[in-house]
This record gives sequence, C-alpha cells and structure tokens, in this order.
Amino acid sequence: MDIRNQSLHRLFGEHHGWLFERLRQRLACRHDAADMAAETFAQVVALPDPNAIREPRALLTTIAKRLIFASWRRRDLERAYLETLATEEHPLAPSEEERYLVMETLLEVDRLLGGLSSKARAAFLFSQVDGRTHASIAEELGVSVTRVHQYVVQGLKACYRVES
Repeated sequence: MDIRNQSLHRLFGEHHGWLFERLRQRLACRHDAADMAAETFAQVVALPDPNAIREPRALLTTIAKRLIFASWRRRDLERAYLETLATEEHPLAPSEEERYLVMETLLEVDRLLGGLSSKARAAFLFSQVDGRTHASIAEELGVSVTRVHQYVVQGLKACYRVES
C-alpha cells in the first residue's frame, strides 16, 4: 500500500466513527448519516494530498456541513418544484428521468445565481421564469424599473459566464 493510501486508510479508521456519530445526531437518521459520511470521505479521497491535512476533524466537519447545506437546499428546491407542479391547472406527471433533469437544472441555476443579491436573483427569476414585466417586478421588489433591468443583466451575465 502506498503512502497516500496508508494516509487515507488511517484517516478513515481514526475519524469515520466520530464523523458518523456527529452526523447521526445532527441528521437524526442513521442512513442519511452513513451516506453523508461516505460522501465526505469521498471528497477527502479526491483531495490532491491527503498527507497535508493537519486538522482532519475540522476538515471533515467543514466538508460535511457543506454537504448538509447542499442537501437541504436541494430538498427545498425539490419541494418548491413539486408544489409548483401540484398547483398547475393541468397537472403534469413528469417521469423520474424528467424530474431528475429538472432538479439538476434548478440546482445549476441556483448555483449560478448564488453570487447575486436576493433582489437580483428574484428579479432575474421573475423575468426569465415567470415572464413578468420589469414594471411589475419593480413594484414587487420596491425598486426602480432601471434597477430591475440591471438585476436581470447581472443574472444573464452570471449564466453567460458559464456558457463561454
């Protein structure tokens, strides 16, 4: 076994039980805790030099917290998506594959717009998803129509950066 694998093996052996227990307490579900611990260690394995880790528990905690927040965000987006489907006049019944693709797209848009202010995100989504006019968005957000235009441009730029 090479040094990298020895280091990873030691890290896992010394800290997996501790991390799993912390996650189990926080998530209140053994299965979710096991999945989250596995994903945390998968990210550690992907690091270029696991031997450089000086504070393994701090690193594991940071990675696990990010994963927890991402899973909560995903759950919230999925709930909003399903609620939107349920309120449609003609209810849609997308396949599991279609639902997965929509969720992945929603998560990507959420990530792209993550650097924008809450008003800029709202203005962009109202404009691009709901098809609302800048005037109606301005009224709802309590800003000028010019500011709404600026917000929409910020959103478009955020999405464009990824495409180029």
